[in-house]
Amino acid sequence: MLYLFILPAVLMAPTLTEDQIRTARSMSPVPPPPSSPTNAMADDPAAALLGQSLFFEPGISGKGTTSCSSCHQPTLAFSDGRHVSTGAGVGIRNAPTLLGAAHQRWFFWDGRADSLWMQATHPIEDPLEMNAARGDVVQFIAHTPQLRRRYESLFGPIPELGALPAGLTPESEQWNSLTSTQQQSVNEIFVNLCKCLAAYERQLQPGDSDFDRWVASFESPDAGPALSDSAIRGFQLFTGDAGCWQCHFGPLLSDREFHDLGLPAPDGSPSTDPGRGEGYATLRASSFRADGPWSDAPESRAARRAAAARIGPEHWGAFRTPSLRNVALTAPYMHDGRFASIAEVLEFYNTLETQARRHHHAEDVLQPLNLNAAQLADLEAFLRSLSGAPPATHLLGPLQDTPPTAIPGDQIRHSTPPAATKGAPIHE
Repeated sequence: MLYLFILPAVLMAPTLTEDQIRTARSMSPVPPPPSSPTNAMADDPAAALLGQSLFFEPGISGKGTTSCSSCHQPTLAFSDGRHVSTGAGVGIRNAPTLLGAAHQRWFFWDGRADSLWMQATHPIEDPLEMNAARGDVVQFIAHTPQLRRRYESLFGPIPELGALPAGLTPESEQWNSLTSTQQQSVNEIFVNLCKCLAAYERQLQPGDSDFDRWVASFESPDAGPALSDSAIRGFQLFTGDAGCWQCHFGPLLSDREFHDLGLPAPDGSPSTDPGRGEGYATLRASSFRADGPWSDAPESRAARRAAAARIGPEHWGAFRTPSLRNVALTAPYMHDGRFASIAEVLEFYNTLETQARRHHHAEDVLQPLNLNAAQLADLEAFLRSLSGAPPATHLLGPLQDTPPTAIPGDQIRHSTPPAATKGAPIHE
């Protein structure tokens, strides 16, 4: 093990071991997003353009005042800077960044979605977020010329649905007044729109950071290090004695799974938020899940892996490990935004004084770090080095819209209706 010896008022320059160099290389660079077999539109450029239009469009919300970008603001690394999100109402969870979201296995803090397109279906109809109904969204698209043209260039003509009742969802009383064909069409258009939103969001990748440039300098020594000595010492702590690496590893610095940190309720008592314990049940009850009827590859390996997940008592109160890419830009922190700064987060881990374990399944690996002030400052310097450049400028706002180019009818791409998805080939 490599030790740092403190000389009077001077810290020795950090030197890396071979193991530390290998670890650093495993954390950089961020690769392209993995394939998304359950979404046939995932990498379609035209679908991404429609998705970008929808992302910044408040007209798809219940009151026409809230868009996806209200809680995922480009200037805040696609988060919103609030403790918990505020849309049509005040939510209960902090809005995570969308940068790198395409790399996740599970979505939302509680994992109640197993694909990026399924994630998009939730906030549109959530009464605390956009508070819309899928029937109203479909009508809005049908009556907005630019959006309709983009949609129909991808999926073909929107069927004639007549005057749909306001507030139309499968849970509404009016749903059963529709014919099965109308119900199918409303659901299909809604799913197609969400798959286009996911196609846009897949383009929101973390940019190169000082940390990435430092790792790249291993191959080009003449370039010189891009990190301060403090940040390098922080990296050594992060991947070594501090143990952060156990849950925050790889290019996203996340294991992409769920853990119970024992964070208490505001009054200090054990929290009653079920987290993953309820999120998985919500996922499996949805027809939008990866192995469900609206998936483009319900028998793919990704879909089968998600369906095979099992939930136990240890998942009650557990929340997803966030990526630490751009962490300095996405305060406040934790699932409920309780910590205003990186320093507050590190203080929690350093002492665990406020931890309130509700059962014996809480993380046993989590022990107080007991670091001194200089070490905490080094850890923070490392975390701040993970901030990268934003996505390309053309992805950071609404499209300067022009009508899409018409394509021949025999080239129009159609979503596979649910009845035809059975027996789909297995994809990675």
